Amino acid sequence: MRAAAAAAASAAIGPQDAPASRGEDALAALTALVRADLEACNRLIVERMQSPVALIPQLAAHIVAAGGKRLRPLLTLAAARMCGYRGERHVALAACVEFIHTATLLHDDVVDESALRRGQASANALFGNKPSVLVGDFLFARAFQLMVADGSLRVLAILSEAAATIAQGEVLQLVTQNDTATTEAQYLEVIEGKTAALFAAATEIGAVVADRPAAEAEALRAYGRNLGMAFQLVDDALDYAAEQAALGKTVGDDFREGKITLPVLLAFARGGEEERAFWRRALEEREQREGDLAHAQALIERHGALRDTLARAREYGAAALAALEGFADGAERRALAGIVRFCVDRAR
Repeated sequence: MRAAAAAAASAAIGPQDAPASRGEDALAALTALVRADLEACNRLIVERMQSPVALIPQLAAHIVAAGGKRLRPLLTLAAARMCGYRGERHVALAACVEFIHTATLLHDDVVDESALRRGQASANALFGNKPSVLVGDFLFARAFQLMVADGSLRVLAILSEAAATIAQGEVLQLVTQNDTATTEAQYLEVIEGKTAALFAAATEIGAVVADRPAAEAEALRAYGRNLGMAFQLVDDALDYAAEQAALGKTVGDDFREGKITLPVLLAFARGGEEERAFWRRALEEREQREGDLAHAQALIERHGALRDTLARAREYGAAALAALEGFADGAERRALAGIVRFCVDRAR
């Protein structure tokens, strides 16, 4: 059943030998479609980053300008337009979504002791852990100010719930980190919390500001959730497969930090006792030696763990596409469908 779903997903998303540029083209198309709204959103982000405490805008500007694609706010802007919204509320809410995302990045890099973010020195590496955590708190506060200014209790409920879920997901990841006994269900709960929850909220609020029926809001929430799951699965696969230039981060970060991701879980389950002893030493005991990353990559390749992780991502991608079927065809719907391709194509 899973194999059939993966085949259907592959057909829906696109042929396996399609050039990677198709995904980049989809992102460019979405950006062009909402360019005026995105520019307004960026202006608001810069405005709300300001503070009389000079370190705050300095540190915030470093991470905001570090080359992110603004994918989450783009989803909010496009979803609202697809639902027929022609006002301005979605611009401030898209900025709110980006502030939540940026705040979590600042906190995550401190927790993970990351030295790089999108190929550049991380904020904690440049400014230290304490300023990074505190500026992350500042950005969370700015996000909630924007929510309150919007005035919708429903929007506030959706985004505040997402913020709480993200934090829970990160804590669960901390609890399961370095534990090869982690189950696949626990892993999926982690990525649903730390990644998919904000994707889901970002798209759902597009229907809410447009005052669309609950069924449409739920469909957009399903689209965002499934897109977020696909996005994170591909990201976890890339950590064992891609070049640093393609990722914007050092290959093997998850391995060095002892994170338990789906490629590891599959390789661990399919390997013999000697292989499992390797994973326990490298990830649980954190006793890593020269050549261990290459050995981990070889084991993951041997057991088809990358292939199957990406197949799972395509399943979620197909579910995201299915969630859009109830909306009228148009530029926004086609652009949102194209973003599914963008997320999956990153692994090609």
